[in-house]
Amino acid sequence: MRTRPIGGFAALIAVLALVALAGPAQTRTPGTAAGSAPAAFTPLVIDGSRAAVATDSAPATPIDPAAVITVLVDPGVAAVPTRLQVPAVPAAPVTVVRKAAIRPAAIAKTSRSSVTSSSSSGSWRNAEYSWYGPGLYGNGTACGQTLTRSLVGVAHKSLPCGTRVTFRNPANGRTITVRVVDRGPYVSGRTWDLTSATCAALNACHTGRIQWRLP
Repeated sequence: MRTRPIGGFAALIAVLALVALAGPAQTRTPGTAAGSAPAAFTPLVIDGSRAAVATDSAPATPIDPAAVITVLVDPGVAAVPTRLQVPAVPAAPVTVVRKAAIRPAAIAKTSRSSVTSSSSSGSWRNAEYSWYGPGLYGNGTACGQTLTRSLVGVAHKSLPCGTRVTFRNPANGRTITVRVVDRGPYVSGRTWDLTSATCAALNACHTGRIQWRLP
């Protein structure tokens, strides 16, 4: 029995079957595909209102980055805000400072008060005093005089030499105006130290309280 003609015949039948099932041959341009007409593409719209993917027949439309920020978010996850959220800062309270205006009437009142204070030096004041002379006659005073029985004057710690001071004895009403001729007294609490002639004129040659004022 011969097997080669049977095998060759079977192979021939298989080739003819393949040729019969194959379609007509077509020549295609490299880089193209069937059905590449513009109508075959469906535009992909992102966010539905602002951006779209351009097709071969229409120019590309610029995509707003703010419109696509929330596109790639998993379902069920809170949306990412499209714009930076800036917390509102309350405005600082405005404080109004009012300065008291000085009225002319107030200035005039102040001026009158100053005048009154200055003129009050002419009113009577009370102060502790003493007197001196015996045992010191012939000595010089701090203001350049010589202390004698007849020297009318008064000693004070700080008033300038020659300052006029009026004294009044409240017990008899006598008054006398003398000048500062010396320094003293240096006893705590005492303001004036009268010469022997001054205290004799007032009939007040002792220690105590006396009235005085600047003329």
